[in-house]
Amino acid sequence: MDDLWRDDDAEAMVAAYGDLGHRVYTSRLLGADPRLVLHGGGNTSVKTRKADTLGEAVDVLCVKGSGWDMAHIEPAGLPAVRLEPLRALRALEHLSDEDMVNVQRLNLLDSSAPNPSVETLLHAFLPHVYIDHTHATAVLSITDQPDGPARCAEVFGETMALVPYIMPGFALAKAAADIADANPGIEGLVLLKHGIFTFGECAREAYGRMIAQVSRAEACLAGGPRKTFKSAALPAKPRSPHDIAPVLRGLTSQPLDGDEGLYKRFILEFRGGDTVRAYVDGAELERYAKVGVVTPDHTIRTKNTPLILPPADGDFEARAKAVLADYVADYQAYFVRHNSGQTALDPLPRVMLAPGLGLFGAGYSAKAARIAADIAENAIAVITDAEAIGSFESITEAEMFEVEYWSLEQAKLGRGQTAALAGQVAVITGAAQGIGAATARAFAAQGAEVALLDLDGDAAAETARDIGGLGLACDVTDGQAVQAAIDRVCGHFGGLDILISNAGAAWQGRMGEVGDDVLRQSFELNFFAHQSVAKAVVAVMLAQGTGGCLLFNASKQPLNPGPDFGPYGLPKAALIALMRQYAIDYGADGIRSNAVNADRVNTGLYGDGMLDARAQARGLTVAEYLAGSNLLKREVKVEDVAQAFVSLALANKTSGAILTVDGGNIAAAPR
Repeated sequence: MDDLWRDDDAEAMVAAYGDLGHRVYTSRLLGADPRLVLHGGGNTSVKTRKADTLGEAVDVLCVKGSGWDMAHIEPAGLPAVRLEPLRALRALEHLSDEDMVNVQRLNLLDSSAPNPSVETLLHAFLPHVYIDHTHATAVLSITDQPDGPARCAEVFGETMALVPYIMPGFALAKAAADIADANPGIEGLVLLKHGIFTFGECAREAYGRMIAQVSRAEACLAGGPRKTFKSAALPAKPRSPHDIAPVLRGLTSQPLDGDEGLYKRFILEFRGGDTVRAYVDGAELERYAKVGVVTPDHTIRTKNTPLILPPADGDFEARAKAVLADYVADYQAYFVRHNSGQTALDPLPRVMLAPGLGLFGAGYSAKAARIAADIAENAIAVITDAEAIGSFESITEAEMFEVEYWSLEQAKLGRGQTAALAGQVAVITGAAQGIGAATARAFAAQGAEVALLDLDGDAAAETARDIGGLGLACDVTDGQAVQAAIDRVCGHFGGLDILISNAGAAWQGRMGEVGDDVLRQSFELNFFAHQSVAKAVVAVMLAQGTGGCLLFNASKQPLNPGPDFGPYGLPKAALIALMRQYAIDYGADGIRSNAVNADRVNTGLYGDGMLDARAQARGLTVAEYLAGSNLLKREVKVEDVAQAFVSLALANKTSGAILTVDGGNIAAAPR
């Protein structure tokens, strides 16, 4: 492991952040390496002096605040707590979690600061100025063994002292401080089956010791005896990840009480690298994958064990349903065994191992799914190295339950999803600009994960980056390209729930004079492309078995034809019929189909004078065309159309409908 300290960078942090500059700098160095910490894990601190409200200098502990990620930490993420009241707590025999949190908050210099880390007292009880704590992968591979203490003594010698596994909190803080006192001169502590602490009188010393000690563990693993997982007999040609992901997503969806046809859905994240494949394809997967977590912090993100899926061939759906039912039953029995008044969490897996393919992380958002997948890959790295030199061993089931249902750990997960479309995946065509881009932003604002498809893939990707979505190049008139894009969406998110079929273009001309090639072009994009996308999407929705929502960008032209616009209006009339046919054919499957009828929207995409031409065809100026001729005398914006799509997505008992967004045009009202 490389020491990344650079004097110039460190001093730049001091210039930016003052006395916390070095603390911020090394915290970020540690947090940026996934071999050390992942997604809010680990913590760092520094003991210093700060002025209180009266202007008096007091000794404080600046320690990582709950919810902050070390990789991106700012001084605000290191709340200052009065140090002496914390140190006085060491004299107590017992201290409840609630009292511990209360004392820490009472002694914050800033009452609006985040809660200090659950390991604040451990940092406070130790005398050192700088303290770093990580869950280094290499260290865990050595400590997570039946003979972990002996292995650690051999690797670290007298430079580090060992602390037996104790759940984080007051008891661990006291025990660690006692052990440190009994071993003067040590560089840090190895917490068995938990992680590693290093100390220093300056930031560079604490950080350098962390790098050096983790490097010792890495050298031990590299130089030790090696063995590999023996491969299981698996199907030669399993189904693809994007093919089985919608099945898994459907099986793990939970009907919402009192909301017929609505579900709480997972987003899935797939990983299938060589290390993952060697692990999930192992003949003894059931043995080593179900032992438990590699460090207690992970259980709130991944549960204690993954779901091991059947091989992805044959009647995969039925066999996957059966193993999921067994997993849920096992979790419920685990809860009964250890429950002492807690409320049960949902029993669904957060990691699913697919022999022959890889793994899926699951969560109620793309971020949560990504975190679960990252932690699963980290666990695979730890267990692979542990099994290579010995035998992986976790903490006990009772200890895992204690951490999983610990209120201080659960608080890290927040309040859960609240946005109206959280957990749903929306696919939008023609999404790089105009109505499509506005619709993508509107759905993302409602909590949906969005996939933006557009002929201009670069523009789609740029728009997607702004909202945290997936941008893909796709010619919707090419059926193979459409199927490939939908497969990519399923591979990225696990499936999809909403289609906004928006891509289109407006061809003009008098019907008796327009060329057949123009009319065929218009039908290809404005009708057949909608059918191609809807057909591919419906297949995914049927595989999920949780319904879905098809939304089409129609036009007022079929309802209130305008002059010289037949090449555009005719396929749009067919599109409205298509929308209604989907509503009829798939209503029993819970799939709703609706359309938005928008008119005279300045999307910014009009070219070759089309806006002027359409105004002239109506005998109007451009201003009159856009706003002056509707009942409300208001111009319709792309954001208005986007909100109409959102409204239809939320209208759970509406299907076969056309929602008009035109400022009021009675002539275009559906009959």
